[in-house]
Amino acid sequence: MDKPYESSRDLTGLDTALSPARVRGTMTQHVVVGAGPVGLAVMEQLRERGADVAAVTRHDPDFLPEGVESRLADVLYPDRAVAAFADADIVYHCAKPPYDQWPELFPDLTRGIVAGVEAAGARLVVAENLCMYGPVQARLSEDLPYAATGPKGQARAECADIVLDAHEAGRIEATIGRASDFFGPRVRESVVGEQVFGAAVAGKRAKVFGDPRLAHTYTYVPDFARALVLLGERDEALGEVWHVPNPETVSTRRFVNLVYEAADIDPGFPHIIAAPGVALTLGGYLSAPLKELSEMRYAFEEPYVVRDAKFREAFGDAVEPTPLEDAIAETVAWFESQREADETEPIHIETAPEGATESA
Repeated sequence: MDKPYESSRDLTGLDTALSPARVRGTMTQHVVVGAGPVGLAVMEQLRERGADVAAVTRHDPDFLPEGVESRLADVLYPDRAVAAFADADIVYHCAKPPYDQWPELFPDLTRGIVAGVEAAGARLVVAENLCMYGPVQARLSEDLPYAATGPKGQARAECADIVLDAHEAGRIEATIGRASDFFGPRVRESVVGEQVFGAAVAGKRAKVFGDPRLAHTYTYVPDFARALVLLGERDEALGEVWHVPNPETVSTRRFVNLVYEAADIDPGFPHIIAAPGVALTLGGYLSAPLKELSEMRYAFEEPYVVRDAKFREAFGDAVEPTPLEDAIAETVAWFESQREADETEPIHIETAPEGATESA
């Protein structure tokens, strides 16, 4: 009977001292776990290079890039991960459980993926966010301690330790890429997803929380994907955490203004509704998935600036981030295409919560 991870060696019964990825000598097989915005962007980057790519998901995905093989498997269970990754050379962990189940499921999901990677003798590239650091008073860099006080940040810290401990033990080769708050095509459930881009193309006012005057780094998902692919290729990336390159950091207000300029829409003045973190915590302001991000509200109550110097110094201009205005324009174009196609219903917020303010 299937059960969550206990011991990868006990469950797989495999000796992986000799890595199949090193002895097969055939075209690299890339396996991407998860078909959300990041996973799909990684698949697209790989397919543009003509790579063999398989997507591993729990359910039939709504969309996969042309030429990507679909494999259905719940890799929370190590034996299923072993089967799904059997021919893998590089595995990209871009999956995540529902936000409200991170503490319960994320560590076991990561253990299951590590077990599958170990059995295949593959290399693991993990896509992460920054919530394991907790509140910080300085720019975010890779050498910060894990000081998260909330359960989701602590779960992500545990996942990072699981991966790097397995690398240190020689069980797998692994590297981690970390990004700030996402934006880009397909990114709806983000603090600047439907709440900003969706609102802009609909001619409505943007809804943000925290202080929009503060500097905040945002990560463009296609840039994140290119960085993850690079990390998987470079031996010097192994055993390390990397903050991926980001466009220039501006205030959230400036970011939102650029969105409306790209959409060529003026919803009236002021066009930002900002709510303090307490309003987010009380609910009634954002969609249900975004309410789960209330643990991260500190990131919008102080400047939140991410340093990516380590990546740039190690890899030079191998991954140049898309200029902010271009990245925003491309994202607006995607949201406009979805609105025109009427494929999904945007998240509508009819009223602002108590404590919300209008901001220019």
